[in-house]
Amino acid sequence: MNVLFKALGDKTRRDILDMLRKKDMSAGEIADAFNISKPSISYHLDLLRQANLVVSIKKGQFIYYSLNTTEIDEIIAWLYTFSDKNNKKKSEKNE
Repeated sequence: MNVLFKALGDKTRRDILDMLRKKDMSAGEIADAFNISKPSISYHLDLLRQANLVVSIKKGQFIYYSLNTTEIDEIIAWLYTFSDKNNKKKSEKNE
């Protein structure tokens, strides 16, 4: 879980996730969208992969990245449990 929050804690990584929400992209396409070095982008992509937020597939000499929607759905479901508990507490107070 710590790796997940570390991955989400950086704006560049959140921007990468947002880009991948729209379409799968190669590492080069992702790097071209930022004004930072390609090794830095590789580092960000590696952290996203470690957090299981993205998956990578090598096609020839290129690596393509896509969102791991299964993991994201699980995170959303987990976060929703906190909202659900708060809603239950509010409704219990109102009864």
